[in-house]
Amino acid sequence: MIGAEIKRFESGSAIANRIAIPPGPSKIRHRMKPSILLLVAALAAAFASVSAHAGNWAHWRGPQFNGSSPEKNLPDDFSKTNNVKWVAGLPGPSAATPIVWGDTVFISSTDSKTKTLRALAFNRKTGKELWSHEITQAFGQDNNSNFASPSPTTDGKLVYFLYGTGDLVAFDFKGRKVWSRNLEKDYGQFAYQWTYGASPTLFDGRLYLQVLNRDVPVHGRGRKDGPIDSYLLALEPKTGKEIWKHVRPSDAAQESKEAYSTPIPFTVKGVSEILISGGDCLTGHDAKTGRELWRWGSWNPTRIGHWRLVPSPVGTETGAVVCAPKGEPVFTVKHGLKGNLDDSALAWTSAEREVSSDVSTPLYYQGRLYILNGEKRTIARVDPATGKPDWIGDLNSRIKIESSATAADGKIYFQNFKGEVFIVAAEKEFKLVRTIPMGDDGDDRLRAAIALADGNLFIRTGSKLYCIGRGK
Repeated sequence: MIGAEIKRFESGSAIANRIAIPPGPSKIRHRMKPSILLLVAALAAAFASVSAHAGNWAHWRGPQFNGSSPEKNLPDDFSKTNNVKWVAGLPGPSAATPIVWGDTVFISSTDSKTKTLRALAFNRKTGKELWSHEITQAFGQDNNSNFASPSPTTDGKLVYFLYGTGDLVAFDFKGRKVWSRNLEKDYGQFAYQWTYGASPTLFDGRLYLQVLNRDVPVHGRGRKDGPIDSYLLALEPKTGKEIWKHVRPSDAAQESKEAYSTPIPFTVKGVSEILISGGDCLTGHDAKTGRELWRWGSWNPTRIGHWRLVPSPVGTETGAVVCAPKGEPVFTVKHGLKGNLDDSALAWTSAEREVSSDVSTPLYYQGRLYILNGEKRTIARVDPATGKPDWIGDLNSRIKIESSATAADGKIYFQNFKGEVFIVAAEKEFKLVRTIPMGDDGDDRLRAAIALADGNLFIRTGSKLYCIGRGK
């Protein structure tokens, strides 16, 4: 029991939700020696300290892989000068979300001056740059994004940076390169009309990456000496060596084969799956082997050719949630099913046109789904059991929203293209708490999610990284 709890303590992720409660004090005293009692007391004090701040934001979608955190005491009133603990300059724009572990903040970036891609680390308490490494000479291949869109991830030992060029690099926390490889060199050039943007995912001792692209070259991009596969890949985090590669075909046509979503872990009834959305379908894969357990689709029965997919899936107690693109509905596939599924596998399909997302990944927080419709500038609070909205709120944003919402402490945070940060109350009635301009002149494509860690918000704009907290 104690050994297991020590291991959980060291993992540093969502501890407050996972601590096993020991027997009552009287029973412990009868079975434990004084030295053990002291250890239990010390652990209890440590857990209490950690519980006060969830601490780490190790993945783009946070410690629960759903955009939420058990953080408390987060600010809801700030500006570029008020409640700013520090602000650090960034060398260029990127959609990558900051990643936080302990006293270190990691972030991917472009460098606008040198047209390179960089991996950076900052001190969480002061904002001091700890290290910065050039990854490769590249910037982007279209006007809507760049090669630094994927967010890094960490297990507290190493931090992993992935870029749209296929470059994958692991550093230790001191900035020393541990290993690197390039997915395009190892598995073939990506065949995307736009720019690859899936983030890596760490789960249960494996580093997962997905590439869902066309099976033929597009705009001259794509492997020409063999088949162009879409696949889910599992790597050994310490070495970068392949554990397995699972090829994931689809019946989608043209651009609809392309997905910019991220693999999302979800565990139900002790069974861990990796959820994959894209190619006109949603699939669940065995987390240990990559084997496809089930497949549902399609939201695109006529095989329209330009329905690329951006939002990542999310797991709820009802099932696996996927957003169809281009104003189409949201779907939830029931848990525990196997094989090729038809529509009888659906728990629900959203009926309201506003309950849709073309880009933003849904947030699951305190038993409710929150779905951002960036085109209509609305947010919907949805019952995950039925798909019916409790409310649909108008955000009064003059510009599109493509960031994904994050939440803790009863508050929901996200930003629009210009860096206006929206704070919405996670309550039974819609309440827009505040809209705060944090972007600078020229910011018009901001997509990064807001990380929540150690009682602070970490907000990435086009050229700055803000640490926002109460009391300053």
